Amino acid sequence: MTETGGPSGPEGTEMPKPKAGEPAQSQADTPTPPQGEVPPSPAPEQWQSPSGATPPPPPLPSYQPPQQQYPNWKVGLGRPGVIPLRPLNLTDILDGAVTAMRKYWRMVFGAAAVTAVLTAAINLVGLLLVDTTADLERMRDLGPAATDQELMNQLLGVLGGTLASSSISLVATLLGTTILTGFLTVLMGKAVLGKPVTFKEALREATPRLLPLLGLTVLYTLAIMVGAIFCLLPAIIPYTFWALASPAFILERGTVMEAFRRSVKLVSGMFWRVFGILLLATVISSFLASIITIPFSFSAFLSIFGDLDQMYIPSTGDLILQSVGTVIAQTIVGPFTALVTVILYIDQRMRREGMDIELARAAGIATPPPPQAW
Repeated sequence: MTETGGPSGPEGTEMPKPKAGEPAQSQADTPTPPQGEVPPSPAPEQWQSPSGATPPPPPLPSYQPPQQQYPNWKVGLGRPGVIPLRPLNLTDILDGAVTAMRKYWRMVFGAAAVTAVLTAAINLVGLLLVDTTADLERMRDLGPAATDQELMNQLLGVLGGTLASSSISLVATLLGTTILTGFLTVLMGKAVLGKPVTFKEALREATPRLLPLLGLTVLYTLAIMVGAIFCLLPAIIPYTFWALASPAFILERGTVMEAFRRSVKLVSGMFWRVFGILLLATVISSFLASIITIPFSFSAFLSIFGDLDQMYIPSTGDLILQSVGTVIAQTIVGPFTALVTVILYIDQRMRREGMDIELARAAGIATPPPPQAW
């Protein structure tokens, strides 16, 4: 027995006295292990403040920046705008044009309506100034007793008037096409990156390039016309090789001749692919435009089923109604071909020059690092 009255420890040792301020340990809570065995270590107790205060929170983990998720090369570099940033197929190109028309419909159809009204007004003025109605009426009144010389004279008169009105129509078409192409090219340059753009911004950026773009369009049209006069195949060559000159001139801000050379470089090696896509876009646009304009050319359409001996002579009301139909058709369908051409230009640059990586960086998309050499 110890002096405190408690049982003695092993080998007669005494239990230590509790220090001041420490609670006394109960005998029942401290069993004595048998000799030769090591007593088990007590379970760790939670930390408690002597004053009973709440223990401090555990330290926060150190900040680790999130790892960048690089896009998969098989699916491209993402789609920040209207087209995916990778080499495009036919569906991607057509879908990109339609998506741009839907997403920026106010700007696209607004610009198309302005240019269509301008073109139709110039065409209508030309038809009224160069009046071929009198020549058509005289040709109709000649009858079967007319001589060959009389028929030839009247035919030359009609042909001359038609050629003059067609020239005015061509000038109006070139002017409207130039304005619309320049505006939509700037718009598509922003739409590919998914960046917002206003009508004033696009017009301000395109305006300084419109006059030289008109000269480029005239040269392009003349080359096609000269090729078409001699043979159909030579017309296809400038039509395809120089088709991307307009978007190259607007987006790369070079000279007219540099734009023609850039177009030839981008098309080389993929001539038939570029020609097929452009031809398909033209066929789709022409088909939809003809469907829209048929109700506005109802009188001319009915004349097909009338008396074949009577020549159809359009009145002033018929010309105005046809101009209204042309405005509606060009407003709806006109932007499609221009947008397809711009997307085709971007696709060719992504295929040949890795422009998809540049566009991804401009859109803020992380690009994969270059492969390491062994």
